[in-house]
Amino acid sequence: MNQSCLYAGNVMHHRMKPRRHRFIYRVTSMLVDLDELPSLAERLKLFSLNRFNLFSFHERDHGDGSDRPLVEQVRETLSQQGFDLGKGRVELLCYPRILGYVFNPLSVFYCYNEDDQLAAILYEVSNTFNQKHNYLIPVLDGYSGQIRQSCDKEFYVSPFISMATRYHFRMQPPANQVAVCIRQTDAEGPVLHATFTGQRRELNDRSLLRTFFGYPLMTLKVIAGIHWEALQIWRKKVPLQPRPAPPVHRTTLVLDQGNKRHETV
Repeated sequence: MNQSCLYAGNVMHHRMKPRRHRFIYRVTSMLVDLDELPSLAERLKLFSLNRFNLFSFHERDHGDGSDRPLVEQVRETLSQQGFDLGKGRVELLCYPRILGYVFNPLSVFYCYNEDDQLAAILYEVSNTFNQKHNYLIPVLDGYSGQIRQSCDKEFYVSPFISMATRYHFRMQPPANQVAVCIRQTDAEGPVLHATFTGQRRELNDRSLLRTFFGYPLMTLKVIAGIHWEALQIWRKKVPLQPRPAPPVHRTTLVLDQGNKRHETV
């Protein structure tokens, strides 16, 4: 049975300060087992790999931006950081391209070892300045249910949130439901709460067609929504934050949920 599927649900952002701002959007995310990508493209008429279709997945949208198989890139990145997945599966939760367009503010790689145990989560963050950065966080042995992780912010995302903040992740790995919950805090307390929660749907041509008509131009609306909400926040006179240079290295490895080191990968 294919691991790949769709998750239909909602994205919610709730900003606490310096001005309150909240929004909810209906979205559908795709979970792809990266090893299944070629077979998915063969099986589905409305989905293609690395070429145009109603729905498509382009490997260069993630990782180092090359056409090298993405699963090889992820396994190599983890190996360089001390994680040997072997041939363990790698699942990616993200938006697919719809009619050739996509923007993924956050893509989540669930990285399993050969014993099918979740070993690490790789958070790939993108900003609207065409920059990306990864946070790689090990999953502690013996977890049950939700996974809680945290790390300092190292990469500029929102022009309205200071760099001096910390992310707190509360994750429900993919099953019948999936949940990605992020609480961002500064020295004085909560700044932002962002969530995606979704219900599993089978990945087939019927569900893709249903998604297309149920969420028309969804991926275009993601980037349009980002700019629209930014305009609303700016109108509330929230001050802009300076944009620093991006991190020298592409991946931040987070150890012991507080210590970190940078690696070139």
